[in-house]
Parts: sequence; C-alpha cells; structure tokens
Amino acid sequence: MTPPEREWTGSMWDWAGFSSVARRSRSGRSGVLLAALLVAVPSAAGAKVYMTQEEALRVAFPAAVQVERKTLYLSEADAQKIGKEAGSPLNGRVFSYYVGKKDSTIVGYAYFDSHIVRTLPEAIMVLVQPDGRIGRIEILSFAEPEDYFPRDAWRQQFVGKGLDPDLALRRGIRGLTGASLTAEAITAACRRVLALHHFAGTRP
Repeated sequence: MTPPEREWTGSMWDWAGFSSVARRSRSGRSGVLLAALLVAVPSAAGAKVYMTQEEALRVAFPAAVQVERKTLYLSEADAQKIGKEAGSPLNGRVFSYYVGKKDSTIVGYAYFDSHIVRTLPEAIMVLVQPDGRIGRIEILSFAEPEDYFPRDAWRQQFVGKGLDPDLALRRGIRGLTGASLTAEAITAACRRVLALHHFAGTRP
C-alpha cells in the first residue's frame, strides 16, 4: 500500500541545508543525493511528502541495527567512471550513504537519490543488500501528479536486481502504464546508486 501522504508545508523541507533539487530543475540534470542531501520544494509545486529521511532509515534498519553514515569524495575521473557504468551522469562528487550493522555484521546500505521525473522532483531511498542487490525502494517525496506515482507493486520488481543489463526498462523492468518518465527516472536512479555502491565497495 502507498503510505499516507503529507502535504509539504509553506516553509520547505530541507535535508542538508541547501536546495539542489531547485538547482537540478534549472539545469535539467539529475544525480545521486546520498545521505540526506537536499530536497526543498515550495508547497506551490504540489509536492507530497510520504516519509522523512529519518522515517525511511527506520524502515530500512530496525531499532536493533546500528547505523553509520559514511561519505565518498570522488575525483572527476571517478565521477565520470561511475556515471558511465550507471548510464547517467552524477551531479556532484561528494556523496554520503548509511551502513546498517547488527552484531558487527552489515545488514544493508541506504542511499538517497533526488531527481526530476517530468518537470518536478522526486526523492527516493534505495536499500542495497550486502550482496550488492536492491532490497527495497521507498518514495520520500513526489511532486508530479498522483497519476504518475510509482505504486508498491511496481517497485517490488526491483528487489533482487543488481547492476547488470537486466536492470533496464523493457528488459528486467516492466514499464509503468501512463507514467513512462517515472519508470525511467527510478530505473536510472537505481543504476546510479548501484554504480556508486560498487565503487564504494572496491576502494582500497
């Protein structure tokens, strides 16, 4: 089921202190925003908040799990390499993510990605399993019309997918009827997250 939605307030919801979604809207580019980077959109845009970042992390990692935030600092060459592997460019070179551990054993990694769907922003969390495959996707905010919203049943098909040719529309991912841009945006976001995760796991 889709979680209860909450309207954005007139103040603005800010995850990290500045609005990159607004900047991304102007540039037309999208990128991985890991670890509570920015999402700040006026209520006039019609955006709805389905869960906060804190709530999403509680969903990803139960109370018994310890959560640690880590940050990656990429060189220009690193960013280009990751973007090539993902199939879409990163917008930035500093990214954070969350590692969940239970009894010193890693149980998952949480990444946040903010991007433009059609003309308005969406923010999602992608939980990556220890084996490097997707464990779940949660929608934090969605500003496009409700008809374009990606329901739970559609998002479930990403579970168990890795960074390979199968993670693509009309291959291992079926389209979203009447909302092809939403499907494209989420698929691209998942590939960016997995490419960045792969890089983080192969660093010396």
